Amino acid sequence: MNDLESYFKQNTDRVIYKWDHYFEIYDRHFSKYRGKDIVLLEIGTFNGGSLQMWKNYFGDRAKIYGIDINPLCKEVEEENITILIGSQSDRNFLKQVKEQIPPIDILIDDGGHTMLQQIVSFEELFSHIKPDGVYLCEDNHTSYWRNYGGGLKRKGTFIEYSKNFIDQIHAYHSKESSFKVNSFTESVHSLHYYDSILVIEKRAMVKPTSHKSGTLTIPYYAPEYKGFGLFKKNVRYRVRHTLNIILGFLRLPLKNGDFDY
Repeated sequence: MNDLESYFKQNTDRVIYKWDHYFEIYDRHFSKYRGKDIVLLEIGTFNGGSLQMWKNYFGDRAKIYGIDINPLCKEVEEENITILIGSQSDRNFLKQVKEQIPPIDILIDDGGHTMLQQIVSFEELFSHIKPDGVYLCEDNHTSYWRNYGGGLKRKGTFIEYSKNFIDQIHAYHSKESSFKVNSFTESVHSLHYYDSILVIEKRAMVKPTSHKSGTLTIPYYAPEYKGFGLFKKNVRYRVRHTLNIILGFLRLPLKNGDFDY
């Protein structure tokens, strides 16, 4: 049991709602910020219990901000905890937030969990996270709940939207003119998917390089073909290679993903 889970289970102050498996994830990605001068923003404050938990976990040097649509949430403000009132799906409000608070070390989206709310919050606030900061969106299981706008592989869910991030971190390797490196590629080190949580860790990235070290003692394996066998091998390779190029251009799927030369 880590310190966050221990605090949660012993909590008698303001109410906190969390899934049991979240605490391991929090500690894994947040522990390096403990005791430091950081800025944390949590969307969705409710009774303010989680804000108090973050304050206890990170220490007195942390500046904690919360966003909630309910004006009554201002009542949970205390030393080092500031509440901003507005909707996380209001782009103008989120732009004002970026003007009011310093660049963010940790952003936690625990707001309304609808698809629009999660996507708009990411699009407006991700750029305000520091180059070595962390973005965490939780309760992503709502991407599978229709009353939140979800559904398995339904276009427009946050899960489907975030799958594009996997492509973007690989853009340095693309040979297609339509798929280029962007600001996300250049600023994101890793994506971590868990049950109901996505964590994005930022870090300035450059085009990856590969090198070889050591002495080659075993030659690369290449089966020997002779006569008509060699002719068939070359024809088969050229046909499959040409077909692969055509299918790739048309973006058509491969049967079972199998296309071995």
